[in-house]
Amino acid sequence: MSTISITAPAVRPARPATRLRLTSRGRRVLVALAALPLAGGIAFAAISGGSAIASGDAVATASFETVTVLPGDTLWSIAESLAPTADPRAVIGDIERLNALGTGSLQVGQQLAIPAEYAH
Repeated sequence: MSTISITAPAVRPARPATRLRLTSRGRRVLVALAALPLAGGIAFAAISGGSAIASGDAVATASFETVTVLPGDTLWSIAESLAPTADPRAVIGDIERLNALGTGSLQVGQQLAIPAEYAH
């Protein structure tokens, strides 16, 4: 008669998890590495920001002609009166961009700056 014996496979015990330990020198190195991008950004800002220093030179100013909004005025009617031969949509777009008009609604008495190509 034959005998069959079954043995359990050898099981290795799992390694205990090792904790990462930082010495004080390791902490200093880690902080220094983390601070390098910040130091580089400050250095770049200091070097490139030198041209922003105010000077006593005269600054050119732009002057605009303005139109006062009257009761019943719309951007379309203002555009047609400023440039009768131009496309009113283009004139309205230029007026909106120059005056930073988001909604296109006007208030009576509001001053609108007129683009230079449409000023008389």
